[in-house]
Amino acid sequence: MRAEDVRAVGVVGCGLMGSGIVEVCARAGMAVRYLEPTVELVQAGRGRIEASLGRAVERGKLAEDERAAVLARIAGTTEPEDLAEVDLVIEAATEDRETKLEVFRRLDGVVRPGVVLASNTSSIPIVELAAVTRRPELVCGMHFFNPVPVMGLIELVRAITTSEETMAFARAFGARLGKTTVESGDRAGFIVNRLLLPFLNDAVRMLEEGFATREDIDAAVRLGLNHPMGPLELIDLIGLDTTLAIGEVLYEELKDPACAPPPLLRRMVAAGRLGRKSGRGFYEYG
Repeated sequence: MRAEDVRAVGVVGCGLMGSGIVEVCARAGMAVRYLEPTVELVQAGRGRIEASLGRAVERGKLAEDERAAVLARIAGTTEPEDLAEVDLVIEAATEDRETKLEVFRRLDGVVRPGVVLASNTSSIPIVELAAVTRRPELVCGMHFFNPVPVMGLIELVRAITTSEETMAFARAFGARLGKTTVESGDRAGFIVNRLLLPFLNDAVRMLEEGFATREDIDAAVRLGLNHPMGPLELIDLIGLDTTLAIGEVLYEELKDPACAPPPLLRRMVAAGRLGRKSGRGFYEYG
């Protein structure tokens, strides 16, 4: 199938990343069905999408009638079988290897042959996901960035089993969404997180050692490196639990001490301080 012929997209997971992926696909004119395990999570995902579209209207980026049309193209479900007829599936489940492997096993048995199965994983090697399917040549990485409606990049990840036709499809689909695509080899962390995680970890270690305050670390990076936000602010946005999970995957594969999650990060996750989504991380949120 050609990317321009995709009419319906399935998205697995409608959390922080999945809801953004749902939104950008629907805004590009496609019908989107997203999958969550419970009715409560389906409703929460719908709420995230409605809130994001509402902000777009408030900022003059989207007309009210367009907002209504986008929402009409989106439906949530708790039944994997409801993805049987989609033309592309993008998995955006929690960043846990066993969860993602089970998702790909299930999708392979539900989605019709010839349909690409893509993963939004930020760290897990794509070949591991491809290996549990009967269509490894049709499995690739499509790593979006948060917030998805705003960020212009998709990392495309080619496993050793991914066909060139699948990569060409993914590049064309990214262009259809108005995104720039870059291609990465299939190694934990890919391009962005392989560079980013040691930087974030060092910021946490600085705070842990009392080397500088959270405010001064973040201000130094914002003003000295011209980043839009400091590293501790960024971890709060990503989620401390997600940052921890990515670091564990990178360290497991690369054995680079710079990728090993700092003890403070582990303890904050254990305490439920997950960042913006929990109301408290390195900073407090109302």
